[in-house]
Amino acid sequence: MEKGTENELMIKLSIFEQQIRQIEQQLEIIERSIIEMNSLGIGLDEFKGAEGKEILAQIAKNIFVKTKLMSEELIVDIGGGNFVKKNIEDTKKLIGEQTNKLEKIRKELNSALEQINDELTKTITKAQNKT
Repeated sequence: MEKGTENELMIKLSIFEQQIRQIEQQLEIIERSIIEMNSLGIGLDEFKGAEGKEILAQIAKNIFVKTKLMSEELIVDIGGGNFVKKNIEDTKKLIGEQTNKLEKIRKELNSALEQINDELTKTITKAQNKT
């Protein structure tokens, strides 16, 4: 294999590696978000019938305050700094919709990863056939 062709191959392989790493990082973030959303949906069930009970409310990472649950009505950030009142079931539906969007993104990222792996395999096969 010629030196120029070899350098070109190394550059292509490096680019593929960077793309794969970026997609894997994005997939990791998506996976964590899906797990977090699922846990949140399950956790909301604990608020049903809990009006008047004491709970721990997080005010910062690892900092909680004891508070009394005044209502089962939740204030939900729907984006853009807009907050709306929602009941537990409506909030769970919203979480489900967000989870579905994350699942769709995960599927798209996995598809992109497969395409990159296919291109990587083709590039390696082509380089091996030239030697």
